[in-house]
Amino acid sequence: MSSELPIDILMDIFAHLEIPDLVRAGCVCSSWRAAFSSLRSHGRYRRPQTPCLLYTSESDGDNIACLYSLAEKRVYKLPLPDPPIRNRYLIGSSNGWLVTADERSELHMVNPITGEQIALPSVTTIKQVKPIFDDSGAVQEYEFSKFYGEEEIGCPSIHALEELRDYLSKKAFVFSADPSLGGYIVVLIHGPIGQLSFAKGGDRSWTWLPSSAYYEDCVYMDGLLYAVTSLGELEAFDLTGPTVSRKVIMERTKDYIFERLYIVQAPSSNLLLVWRDQDVAGVAAEDDDVQELVEDRDYSGIPLETRKIMVYKIDMDANELVETNSLQECVLFLGLGQSHCQCAEEYPQLKANHVYMTDDDHCGALRKSYRRDVGVFNLENNSREEIVSPPLWSSWPAPIWITLSYTNLSS
Repeated sequence: MSSELPIDILMDIFAHLEIPDLVRAGCVCSSWRAAFSSLRSHGRYRRPQTPCLLYTSESDGDNIACLYSLAEKRVYKLPLPDPPIRNRYLIGSSNGWLVTADERSELHMVNPITGEQIALPSVTTIKQVKPIFDDSGAVQEYEFSKFYGEEEIGCPSIHALEELRDYLSKKAFVFSADPSLGGYIVVLIHGPIGQLSFAKGGDRSWTWLPSSAYYEDCVYMDGLLYAVTSLGELEAFDLTGPTVSRKVIMERTKDYIFERLYIVQAPSSNLLLVWRDQDVAGVAAEDDDVQELVEDRDYSGIPLETRKIMVYKIDMDANELVETNSLQECVLFLGLGQSHCQCAEEYPQLKANHVYMTDDDHCGALRKSYRRDVGVFNLENNSREEIVSPPLWSSWPAPIWITLSYTNLSS
């Protein structure tokens, strides 16, 4: 019987299963359970995963996260630790970890598969945030500075504990790093105007990266943090030394800020720059408030729809962009999660030369009741289709792509 196979052979077989199948295999019998546990504890399970769409549903309770599997076209439901996931903002996902902002605007990492949760340094250690205490010494409000470089771009504002996250948290990333750096690095794009701060594993405070801003996306590759701005500038930060070094790889490549920009590492290890052009979706002509925003090109707080996606290869030697008309056999994932590119040949359930996208509006707090820009985009003809119809997810918090992992960062 298969249950009598040596544990090493079972582990070799299980190592080729995706996580949902691996979990099911571990429930068959005691010997399979032992192989499953050994595979995880010995760090031998590294099988690449097909991304899942993580979302919440009002009918499933406040602590339940739903995972829609693209590989199986089915939904899994996972209980998560407090604070309730439906009360948090989802501001990032990388390497199997979500980054969330709770009702006090504090940040947490949580692994939806293992249930492990790690509190990140307090937002009060971010350079632009100052706590305001009540008579008992408890934090009752935050003062949010408009500090940028060596100047202020406006007067400080006062925010309730829950409200700060609307202005502070934009997008977050969890990158695996050398043990000397704590095993991982969390990078936060935050207000005002899209600045960068980071924290290494075990840090008690955030480290601010002056003096640029308007960052849109990041990737960590070969020990360097690459960050792209909304004007297409590409910079590289070395976070490994006692002081952070910054190098401009590519100057601005456009003169206006309408698209979303993403930086992605291709399977070939080359870097790609992706432009996502969005426009107003289904605006009612009689909606005067919305029409005024459209005329002013202020798209915050109104539903957007992706109309075009452009992909460029970054020529690091020439410091320039090379437009490409096709991803060939690759597929892109874009949104609030870490942008990534995969080879569709290794994932037969995915469509080559397509972009799987979720909504990543930075003004998401103003869009709780709007339809989300979630779907599959065909780069060949600029058409789109639904991931599943009708949509399964609630509009808040915004759905996010996640690639499941058993990585235990706290150890």
